[in-house]
Amino acid sequence: MITSLPKKTKILHLIKSLGRGGAEKLIPETALVHDQSRFEFHCLYFYHQPQNIIDELEVAGIKVHLIPSSNLGLFFQVNRVRSFIQEHQFDLIHAHLPWAGILARFVGKKVNIPIVYTEHNTWDRYNKVSYWGNRLTFKKQDVAIAVSNEVALSMQLNSIWDPYKRGGRLKVKVVQNGVNTEVFHNLNSEENANPKESDHSKPSIKYTLKKQLGIPQDSFVIGKVAVFRSQKRLWLWVEIALRILKSNPEVHFLLVGDGEWRSFIEKKIRESGYEANFHLVGVQKEVIPFLNIMDIYLSSSEFEGLPIAMLEAMACEVPVVATRAGGIGEVIQHGKQGFLTGIDEWKALEKYCLQLLHDPKLRAAMAQAARSQVVDNFSMKMMVNSLEAIYTEVLSEH
Repeated sequence: MITSLPKKTKILHLIKSLGRGGAEKLIPETALVHDQSRFEFHCLYFYHQPQNIIDELEVAGIKVHLIPSSNLGLFFQVNRVRSFIQEHQFDLIHAHLPWAGILARFVGKKVNIPIVYTEHNTWDRYNKVSYWGNRLTFKKQDVAIAVSNEVALSMQLNSIWDPYKRGGRLKVKVVQNGVNTEVFHNLNSEENANPKESDHSKPSIKYTLKKQLGIPQDSFVIGKVAVFRSQKRLWLWVEIALRILKSNPEVHFLLVGDGEWRSFIEKKIRESGYEANFHLVGVQKEVIPFLNIMDIYLSSSEFEGLPIAMLEAMACEVPVVATRAGGIGEVIQHGKQGFLTGIDEWKALEKYCLQLLHDPKLRAAMAQAARSQVVDNFSMKMMVNSLEAIYTEVLSEH
């Protein structure tokens, strides 16, 4: 007798584009940890850009679909998306970021399936069109997921003054971002811990990468992984670096990523006279080796949700020096996994970087504490368990 396998729950991730931001990267990374014997994942996106993560989604077992559209053009895609959902018989929509969230809510009027939405930033950081579109449609979904408590608070404060009918089906839940700590770890510790498995005739990953980048082997490296957006305030990041170099000219600075601010940042570096100490390596599909040559992860952001790249650095045993932006203060305990400053007190970041630079014992203790914090409280497994619980709950209510 042939028994049929249980029907998988079909989840559609809805997102505007598939660039290399934190929100986008979470889709394949969570899929790799999800129970794919229970769930089948698809991703529908609308704006295609050359540097994308489509191959990573497909490797993670996600089927990727494109309906070309601009931001405002999304409002004219409601019927196409509705037909696409009905054709594929999806059980649940999981939308990410405001434009996809707005579209999902309009589509939700026409298809009777649950809608889950993940908010990755506080609402005051969106432009007026995104803000009002998000706010006026916000209650037309089943669950709103906040990636940090601060993001959740911003949702709730804005909902208080919602001019539309209150009540309904909306729930707000906090599911903090997670990292796969089995993948993100200190490669140098692994080599030291498994001397029999490592080939001592081969140079270490850290040695090789530093050599490729032209960084002296004994040089201290301060780095960051980021999309070069205004929120990251990378011009301040470079300013902090230049202040450090005046007293410590042997330090090197590493930026992994790209974006609209890159030419401005490059110009600032060229004009500084310290161009040889900066390494802008562009977008990298594999960031783990770059995280492994960092001694400090430095962030000067004006606002954040809960930055994935920072959690990945911590999992690789890199202490953090950062502004207390968004959910960063929910992860870093000042003086334990790193140091924090006020958003407007960014100049103090220099002082904390220098303290770690000149105190290797403190740096080593913070490196271990950084990884422990991620392993204990921000693992991908914990995040995925929470997501699956939400999926199961909203599906049972429909």
